[in-house]
Amino acid sequence: MTDLRSSPLRAERALPLLDVLPRPLFARTESLSPGTYSAVHRHPWGQLSYAVEGVLDIRTPIGNYVALPHCAVWIPPELEHQVVNPGRVEMRSFYADPSLFPWEDGRCRVLQVSVLVRELIKTASAFPHDYPLDGAEARLVRVLVDQLTTLPEAAFSLALPRDKRLLSIARALLDSPGDGRTLAQWAVQTGASERNLARLFRRETGLSFRLWRQRLRLMMSLGGLEVGHPVTRVALDYGYDSPSAYIAAFRALFGCTPGELERR
Repeated sequence: MTDLRSSPLRAERALPLLDVLPRPLFARTESLSPGTYSAVHRHPWGQLSYAVEGVLDIRTPIGNYVALPHCAVWIPPELEHQVVNPGRVEMRSFYADPSLFPWEDGRCRVLQVSVLVRELIKTASAFPHDYPLDGAEARLVRVLVDQLTTLPEAAFSLALPRDKRLLSIARALLDSPGDGRTLAQWAVQTGASERNLARLFRRETGLSFRLWRQRLRLMMSLGGLEVGHPVTRVALDYGYDSPSAYIAAFRALFGCTPGELERR
């Protein structure tokens, strides 16, 4: 997992200092400049991160997750994580008492946010931190929690390998998705054979190196699309030879073209 505190091109954001949650669901509202990140951290409560505008990149030791405006990422209690936003983001997040949610398997979830849940998130994130426990705010929070537990999972996740050599490759590509080096070239750099790296990549991520990198590029490219960059620029920035190749790969993964996603 990459700690970005040494990078001069990014700005670290402050995290709230809490010993206990003031309410079972503690809301945070933040407007984040491009390149903002949190330090690597963990806490005893769960966290739901949602981007009203922009794209959030959530990094953990077990995987990398992307939160689009219509998706939210659940981070379980005690899981080390870091939140990065490549572009400008309007973020809404909740620290949640673990007892509110039924998920006990300790894994992250990328949830497809319905229109109703989106509006509930916007409303609840404006509540004061000490909202009355017997008032209308608490009732709306209960509805929000109930709706969140019924949301389906989306397919926007990416497993990170555990092997140190593979993890060094993955971290380099996370910071520079357009890097076009082949697995053979990475093998020379890491001192391993190409065949061994290919076998490990499939075993630890469930994908071949080529497919893993393609999924990474497509997921990370959503940030460029979200801030309004032309498809041609996004395609070239993320390692594609042409817009048509990018659009075809995008449709294969997300089930729609970049233009269709924007209209949604």
